[in-house]
Amino acid sequence: MRRPEAGSLLGLVAVFAFFLISAGGIFASAAGTASWLNVAAEIGIVALPIGLLMIAGELDLSIGSVIPASSLTVAIISGYYGLPEIIGILAALAMGTAVGFVNGYAVNRTGVPSLIVTIGTMFAVMGLTLGLAVLLTGSTSTSIVPSPFFKAILGGFVGGMFQVTVFWWIGFIAIIGFALHFAPIGNWIYALGGDKVSARNAGIPTEKLTIGLFMLSGFSAAFVGVGQAMVYQSAQVAGGQSFIFNSIMCVVIGGVLLTGGFGSVMGIVLGTITFSMVNQGIYFTGFDPNLGSVIIGALLLVAVLMNDTFRQMALSYSKKKK
Repeated sequence: MRRPEAGSLLGLVAVFAFFLISAGGIFASAAGTASWLNVAAEIGIVALPIGLLMIAGELDLSIGSVIPASSLTVAIISGYYGLPEIIGILAALAMGTAVGFVNGYAVNRTGVPSLIVTIGTMFAVMGLTLGLAVLLTGSTSTSIVPSPFFKAILGGFVGGMFQVTVFWWIGFIAIIGFALHFAPIGNWIYALGGDKVSARNAGIPTEKLTIGLFMLSGFSAAFVGVGQAMVYQSAQVAGGQSFIFNSIMCVVIGGVLLTGGFGSVMGIVLGTITFSMVNQGIYFTGFDPNLGSVIIGALLLVAVLMNDTFRQMALSYSKKKK
């Protein structure tokens, strides 16, 4: 009960039991599981770096514009102009990483809260995406027909139901989980979120770490955008905004404190699965789909109230051990 993910685990069990009783066996069937797991994978790839940023005391809202921008980048380069897909994919990933670098650099140099900085870059990227898409193609949407190889590894389905994105999500979980909980950089991230000045005085390269976390966020958002282009075989200027608040909700439901310095990768994963279960599970019941938003809102409020409680319990337990 003293772990950051304790509350999210309880929430997950409660939500799963609720929909299992309300919707019956179809919710836990392969098709039912695929419906919420596919949603969880896309949001989860974005939520993981957002979680790291929030643990470090920062926030990134620009992902809402990076996702459609990266989708259009690969669609325009490889779909409209017909260049090799690897060029379009690398360009899209580089674009997202560059936006992350600009965010981190601006936060360090200006001292302006990351919330404001990333709102600014979000609108800037949205405007550039719209302007360049119309200038280059004369349209706000572009189609792409991926080759079988890239379709299989980035937009394919396993067993006809599970998106290959699920396996990429597992890879992201393993790498980011190792970095946060088993590598020295993980302690740096917690220290950065706990007290930035003390972390800098302790010799932690806080500025480089901040830039690196924003670059990871931009890269992950671009990766999801590329995957969406491969799955839907088209890209549009509009889209991606829902990822902003959905990813933040997943992270908060997963036990990460809004004030930073506390959270875990497992908690973020559990929060993402819980959010996706509610998001998709409501369609398996006879309830009004709008009830899903009510449940998610209630979960968010309970999570915020409980997260600090679990943190206090962890701190008191740590003091007793000393």
